This record gives sequence, structure tokens and C-alpha cells, in this order.
Amino acid sequence: MTVASSTAPDPRRTRLRVERPQRTLRELTLEKMRESILERYFKPGERLVERDLCEQLGVSRTIVREVLRHLESEGLVSILPQKGPIVAETTLDEARQIYDIRGALEALAAGTCAERKGPEAADRLEVVLGRIKAAYGVRDGRQVLAETSEFYRILFEEAGCDVAWSIVSSLTARINHLRSLTIKTERRDIEGPEQMARMIAAIRARDKERAANAAATHVAEASRIAQALLARQGD
Repeated sequence: MTVASSTAPDPRRTRLRVERPQRTLRELTLEKMRESILERYFKPGERLVERDLCEQLGVSRTIVREVLRHLESEGLVSILPQKGPIVAETTLDEARQIYDIRGALEALAAGTCAERKGPEAADRLEVVLGRIKAAYGVRDGRQVLAETSEFYRILFEEAGCDVAWSIVSSLTARINHLRSLTIKTERRDIEGPEQMARMIAAIRARDKERAANAAATHVAEASRIAQALLARQGD
């Protein structure tokens, strides 16, 4: 006699299952505001009036205030005495410091990645680079930023540079603020991926020095473009 198997779930297997919560209104508002700043809907130096934001976003003043405080911690919003919150303006000196940090840490990660992982890491990076090129092809700046952040996350992960990545991660919003400027410049959609491809090729060849130099060169060129744009804005 065959006993039919029960289709009922085993309570011992399901009791510890963690249900994935829906994203909160605060999280959605934060994402929308961050994107609006990165995409220059709100311009650097522009006042962010809570009442107007409540009306535009359709959320409460409490949520708007929480989101503005979070964006302040990311360096995208500044709270000025007597004026209130404004979109943060990145100075030339701040940009130089951010790119100097990026250049040093990304060169370290690329060199270490080449030394430790080689082709294995190069394969993963190449997949993401393909998505970056595709995003450039359809002029999707938001996706370019997202995939570029993923490219570097993988680079640091493969290199095992966890501490260095935590430093870069703390600057992600400010890096993307600058990157949102540089990716729109002439030929950056071609030259940027080409520079990243040279980094991948060096990693694949396990050439530590060439990989580090390729990463540093890529950041140095982005720095040059960003500083020129910021100087022009200052004029």
C-alpha cells in the first residue's frame, strides 16, 4: 500500500522564514529625492522648502524632514542657518579630495584584484561593463550610475578590500553626484568604458601594476572633467 505524500508545508521549515517587508514610504521618498538631486531636477544651491516638497511628493512633513536629514548625512543636502535646507554644492577642493580618495583606493583594489583573482574577477567585471555600455547606449543615466557603483562593489569584493570599500561606500552619494556630471560630457560614454576595459584586461592578465595604473588613470580623467565643469559653474 502506497501512502500519499502530504503537500502541507512542514511547520518546522517555515516557522523561521523571514518575510521580506514592502518598502516604506520613507524609503521611496528618499530614493525619489536622491534621484532628483543626482539628475539635477533640484540644482546645487537650490532651496528645499518643506511645504513645497510635501505637495510635490505627496507625503507628510515628518517624512520630508527625515529624508532631508538623511540626505544631509550623505552630503547631498546642506542645512544653512537662517536659510534652511539647500542642495549641497560641491567645491573644487571637496571634489579633489573625493577623487584623490577614489584614485588611491580604486588603484589599490584593482592591483590587489589582479594579483589575487585575475580571470575570475575579470569575468564578473566584464558582465557589468556590458550593462554600463548598454545603459549609455539608451542614454539611461540612472542605470549608468547604478551599474558603475556595482562595478566597483565587485572590484573591491574580489580584491577582499572590505575596509577600503566601506570608505568608498560612505562617499557613494557624493561620488554619484559628481559622476552624474561627468557621464554626460562628450565622448565619456566611449572613453569611460574603454578605460574600464583596460583595467579589466590588466586584471585578467594578473598584471598588478598595470591594473592599478589603469584604475588611477580612469579616476584622474574623471577628476579633470569634473573640476573643469565645477569651475565653469563657479564662473
